[in-house]
Parts: sequence; structure tokens; C-alpha cells
Amino acid sequence: MSLKEDLLAYQPFNEQEEKDREVMLALLDTQPDIFERKNRVAHFTASAWLVNQAHDKVLMIYHNIYHSWAWTGGHADGDQDLLHVALKEAREETGITNLKPVSEGIFSLEMLTVDGHVKRGEYVSSHLHANVTYLLEADETDTLHIKPDENSGVRWFALDEALKACSEPWMAEHIYKKLNEKLSLENPDTGRNR
Repeated sequence: MSLKEDLLAYQPFNEQEEKDREVMLALLDTQPDIFERKNRVAHFTASAWLVNQAHDKVLMIYHNIYHSWAWTGGHADGDQDLLHVALKEAREETGITNLKPVSEGIFSLEMLTVDGHVKRGEYVSSHLHANVTYLLEADETDTLHIKPDENSGVRWFALDEALKACSEPWMAEHIYKKLNEKLSLENPDTGRNR
């Protein structure tokens, strides 16, 4: 399925996701370069909520630009298979190569604001990320490695600890908290759907 078909089939979790899906669909219909960073107003990104096999911990990176513990993810850079992007970015940013999607479907949607910043010595103007999140799973005993040009730490957190570790209040309250709620709804007894 195409991303547009995936977005149309996706059942939004809350009003934020419903509204953000509308924006994403409009961007797909009106912005031919929406998968490229050359669109300096908005472009697609993919993130992973990367959990352990028990689904009671999440693997986060310490992001060098945002100075915060954060999920893994990155720009589509022309790749319209956003699950592929989420897997690639998670591998690059954590060093874990043996990752698997819990489901190939979309786990969450977010339109995110990105403040202007300097990256690799060049100023990047404020813009929007049309972000699609996937639920990935990894073995927490696998060896972790940082990606020095992007992060300076990789660490497993208990789900509630991940919210406290994030120094971006809006992300912690509106995104990471939502992802944890969705994870717990898979199966209220175990947090898993298996």
C-alpha cells in the first residue's frame, strides 16, 4: 500500500492524530517534494517507539540538537517506505541490527514543529515534520552504540522513566505519553497483544 492508503486506513487514536492526519493527506496531495528536505516548509519523517521484548522498556537516544532523551527517527530523504526509514534510523542511531516491527502498520501520527537550528555547520530554518511512528521491538541485551554526529547516548528506560528523561515537555506530555498509552492498550494485563 502507498503511504496515502496507509494514512486513510489508519484509525486515529485521538483528536491530535485525526487533525494531523488531515494535514498529512493535504501535504501529500499538494506538495510533490514532501518526502525531501528540499521542501523547507514541511517534509515526511519516520520515528520508532522501540521497545524490548516484554514491552515494558523503551530504547531512547540522547539527541545532540534537542539536548533531550528522544525516540529514534529521521528524514524520509526520498524514501516513501516510512517503515523502512524507521528501521534504518533505529539501527543507525542505536547500533542494534536485529530489530523487527511489532506490526507493519502505523503506530502513531504527529505533525511536529522543528525550531531553527544549526546542523553540520549550516542553519536550518524552522519547519514541520509530518511524522509517522512505528512500533519496533529489540532484544535489550544487544550491544548499543551511539551515532556521534546525532546522539551522545543510547539507553533503555522503563516506560514511565522515559517521560521523565525527556527534557522537552510538549513531547513528553503529548507524544511519548500517548505512545505509552497506546502500548498499554494492546493488552491491559501485559501491555502486549500476544
